[in-house]
Amino acid sequence: MPLTLRLGADDLRRCRFAVSPLCQTHEALRMLRRSARHGYHRAWLRRVAPAVAGLDLSPLWLLIPPVGGYTPDFLGPPPEEPYPRFEDELARVRGTDSALAHAEMSRSLACTPGLADTPQGRAALDDPAGTVQRLADLTEQAWRALVAPDWARHRAVLEADVAHRSRQVADAGLDALFAGLHPDVDWADGSLTLPVRGDLRDAQLADGRGVLLMPSVFVWPDVVSGFARPWQPTVIYPARGMGGLTVDDVPRPPEALARLLGRGRAAVLAGLSDPASTTGLARRHGLAPSTVSAHLAVLREAGLLGARRQGHQVLYARTPLGDAVVAGAWS
Repeated sequence: MPLTLRLGADDLRRCRFAVSPLCQTHEALRMLRRSARHGYHRAWLRRVAPAVAGLDLSPLWLLIPPVGGYTPDFLGPPPEEPYPRFEDELARVRGTDSALAHAEMSRSLACTPGLADTPQGRAALDDPAGTVQRLADLTEQAWRALVAPDWARHRAVLEADVAHRSRQVADAGLDALFAGLHPDVDWADGSLTLPVRGDLRDAQLADGRGVLLMPSVFVWPDVVSGFARPWQPTVIYPARGMGGLTVDDVPRPPEALARLLGRGRAAVLAGLSDPASTTGLARRHGLAPSTVSAHLAVLREAGLLGARRQGHQVLYARTPLGDAVVAGAWS
């Protein structure tokens, strides 16, 4: 059932973006839950399968239903800053009040008849403080096994998405931003209509809290909305360029381009279909960061790449000339 969120002038002034490693961890876990329903992220699922086999995720599965239902909000509080560290986000989870944890876990377990009366459900509710710490420990294990090894690449894609959409707002306003978020998101007459994963109902006001927008590399093909008070209404949507992260191997550069630029520089240029950092490119191509840095310097001097600072990183992207050179080499 869709939900319509009416945004007033104060809400529009308080719209913001954030890149959350904790959110990415939870969406990665949900990807594991729904992997049997579709074939997306096959390369990632194959790669993390050995790590997943070494984790006992059952305490989290108890509170993260595969489809619909309610997941406790304390497991993923919306970030307070644009680019939080995972450690700081996890500390907020660990600091959850026991009474709040008990109430939210009760609500989550009630979505599945009889689940609260199972031994696992009763154990979770009998010791909410201990359950919070166990869930935080398991979330940290999931982060290290599923997300942290690729975080440099993922963060580069997420930050590039935020930069692109920020430019959209600057160039064409919020209408362009909301209209381009996702096919299932509708923006008309000051109202944002979203699909709902959970038990929310009917239209509601944002009450001046604004909207928090978080790109994700794992949520595709869905879009996720949440409205837990007192936090901002939150929309988690698929990041632009995340498709490149699911490819098993870096494609070989065109032979003509390799002869022109040298194989290493050609591979870096051809592989930059999405903005990336030096570290991300080094990981992707199996090269030393110093080697990648040297290739990037030459490609920038030739006018084939541009660079911009995003957060703590410098992201590189092809210029129109760089796009034309690669396209011509492929043709």
